[in-house]
Amino acid sequence: MFPLLLLCMCGLLLRGDAQDRASLWKGNDRSGRCQYTFTVPSPAESSCPQTGGPEMEGLKARLGLLEVLVSQLTAGDAGGPQAAGARAQSELQEALNRAVGERNLLQGEKERLERELGGLQRRVEEMRRETEKLRNRPCPPQTPMVPPSPSLQNSGLMRPAGGSSQMSHLMTRPNRQGDSSSLRGGTGFLRNHLHLAVCNSPHPISLSVSVSDSAWQYGPPGFQELKAEVTEVPAPDGSDDNTGCGELVSVGEPVTHRRADNIAGKYGVWMQDPEAVSPYGPNMVWRIDTIGTEVRQLFGYEDMEQLSKGFPSKVLLLPELVESTGATVYRGSLYYQRRRSRTLIRYDLASESIAARRDLPHAGFHGQYPYSWGGYTDIDLSVDEQGLWAVYSTSKAKGAIVISQLDPNTLEVKRSWETNIRKSSVANSFIICGKLYTVASYTAHDTIINYMYDTATSQGKSIAIPFRNKYFYNCMIDYNLAQRKLFAWDNFHIVSYDLRLGRKQAN
Repeated sequence: MFPLLLLCMCGLLLRGDAQDRASLWKGNDRSGRCQYTFTVPSPAESSCPQTGGPEMEGLKARLGLLEVLVSQLTAGDAGGPQAAGARAQSELQEALNRAVGERNLLQGEKERLERELGGLQRRVEEMRRETEKLRNRPCPPQTPMVPPSPSLQNSGLMRPAGGSSQMSHLMTRPNRQGDSSSLRGGTGFLRNHLHLAVCNSPHPISLSVSVSDSAWQYGPPGFQELKAEVTEVPAPDGSDDNTGCGELVSVGEPVTHRRADNIAGKYGVWMQDPEAVSPYGPNMVWRIDTIGTEVRQLFGYEDMEQLSKGFPSKVLLLPELVESTGATVYRGSLYYQRRRSRTLIRYDLASESIAARRDLPHAGFHGQYPYSWGGYTDIDLSVDEQGLWAVYSTSKAKGAIVISQLDPNTLEVKRSWETNIRKSSVANSFIICGKLYTVASYTAHDTIINYMYDTATSQGKSIAIPFRNKYFYNCMIDYNLAQRKLFAWDNFHIVSYDLRLGRKQAN
């Protein structure tokens, strides 16, 4: 009895101790349902035995590695796709800004080079005029040349001449800083001895100049270099009437004779018959305004003075419409292209009727192969010492200039030449002594005659003769055999240019 009572007492004591340490928890689980949790500490075990073993440890390691990778990704790509797109846009904007900056720098460099080119062209023109003055000055008696000053010799301005000419090369070398007096003194010496070279040379000479320093007038004296070369070339004909028929040497400044009265005169053509036929005299000047869809009026003036005053003595109404500015007059007839066709018309001025008409074989027309300024200048007629010419192109020539010599009575093609310069790449052309010359630009104030084709040799070559568009839109340039000048129509203005031709070379 006593042992049983003792056992019950121990159980009650143990139960009471367990109740003191037991706990009851109540809370919502993950699904939101109420859950009761009752925990009772073990009286025999101080800690729970390990479960899972190596598998649990491996899982924990993999979870840790995954957490590290996630943290690296979130740290390297903060902000997600939007942040990446923003960075890409920022990089593109930066690249665009760099490209724009480089473009602006290149544009500035281009403008600077264009200004330098203009300055060089002006200085070349000034030197050309200086050479003309030296050529026209009376030659002094041939005396021994006075040597230059020691400072000039030390500066390297003069170099011994070689070859047969007296002065084949004159070249300045960089001066020492501050040594500008020798340079100034050298230019006078250079000018004087150039004059002597012009006078004493047994052959005609021409002067070409190149300036290596772009800032010749403003740069320091130590960075200036001038090179002048005197070479023996065919010179302009020395006679007063300039009857030479060699290559074109130079074109003078434009002389303005009249400005058109209205918009119809923005483009036009004016001409003079080198072999005039009665009832019109050799001084008669003809003019056609080519603006409009019904171009058929031909104005005649008794002479240049009446043209400048704007008083025509004759107005003819042509039977067929005129296309563009390619007309010309020759031996008492007006030659022109019929509008919207390749048909050439010979209009007799005395009888005021069409004397002949003929299609120019395969010629482009009405904007197929014009000059670069447009204006339906597909067929350009002109007259020189050798007769009547047509300048045009064909599909066979693929836009290259074709030159044909025409029979002035029947308009038949006598002979043709195909050049290697595209008609649309030049502003205009004219023919002198059987040689075709092309002008580079119709708007540039200072441009060049850039190409020459000789029908006698069937050879072409690049040239660079200065030419000026005074009014910035030259739509017609033709050689006038009667006055041996160039006639041009420059943006409402009727202008002419003096010419200098070299002596014809003996075959």
